[in-house]
Amino acid sequence: MLKAHGVKLALGVAIGAAFVYLAVRRIDAVQMHAALAAADYVWVLAASVLMLASHYLRALRWRYFLAPVRTVDTPTLFSALMIGYAANTVMPAHLGEFLRALVLGRKKNIPAGAAFASIVVERIVDVISLIVVMALVIIVHPFPQWVEVSGYLMLAGSLLLLALIVAGKRCERGTLNLVRRVLRPFPEKPARRMESLAESFLAGIVPLASPLHYAIAGGLSIAIWAGYAAVYYTCLEAFHFVSIYHLAWYAGLVVLVLTTISVVIPSTPGYVGTYHYLCQVALAMFAVPASEALSFAVVAHFISVVPVLLLGLVCANYEGVSIYRATAASRR
Repeated sequence: MLKAHGVKLALGVAIGAAFVYLAVRRIDAVQMHAALAAADYVWVLAASVLMLASHYLRALRWRYFLAPVRTVDTPTLFSALMIGYAANTVMPAHLGEFLRALVLGRKKNIPAGAAFASIVVERIVDVISLIVVMALVIIVHPFPQWVEVSGYLMLAGSLLLLALIVAGKRCERGTLNLVRRVLRPFPEKPARRMESLAESFLAGIVPLASPLHYAIAGGLSIAIWAGYAAVYYTCLEAFHFVSIYHLAWYAGLVVLVLTTISVVIPSTPGYVGTYHYLCQVALAMFAVPASEALSFAVVAHFISVVPVLLLGLVCANYEGVSIYRATAASRR
């Protein structure tokens, strides 16, 4: 397991390094510095607040996904979310998603599998929401073909995962029997643990508590993605790109779509390289020069990572969680 993790980490670093090269190969350092110096950092502060507020809405939506299993207060969910996101910035392979399920399970006595099931459902909803956003933007500003193909692949993968989850839930006993057969060659103790996780995962796949909760979760999904788009538009205002390059209202949505794709690509922890290059690609669609676009990408990435990392570390300290040890344990 550890050897496989090392291979994945090395592959991610190599991919990240390749994207870093693509991002910086034609950069004018003087133009970059000028763009950073001219930025209005009051707007940057506003964008940071919007980012954290959008994450809080995500924690609120998570509450409705979890409601059929256990009622959990939103501050507790926000704390677990920040811890998980902080782990994602320093550890590869989205291990933070497992960590926030473990943190929540430990604090509220929820089976980790059930908590993780709600996170899987959340991610499927997010991908579908992203494709809806992409479809809306294509009406007014077409994407390059590779972006559309990436969106279709993400949607297909999410729908396939959803179909497997539904099939597994409908045939729960047969699914658990299949898991037991697959785990037979493994030592007894880890096999039992994996079987228990599979059982609690399937138990956590349940409908929302009421039709009203579906409506609320849908409304919160719209608010979350609108908030993330507003973060990028606010950053565009910070760099004066809206007035200089006459950017349309949907420019923030275009940047949002491409940077979200960067998170899916296997890369270094914190998505260094992939995020920055795809930011440049998005802004090139609006004729923003590569050097200025990279300055924007550096600040936007800082907003996405640093406040979350700091708040996640504070929450982890409060919860008595060591992010590195917990994520290391979760991959064994």
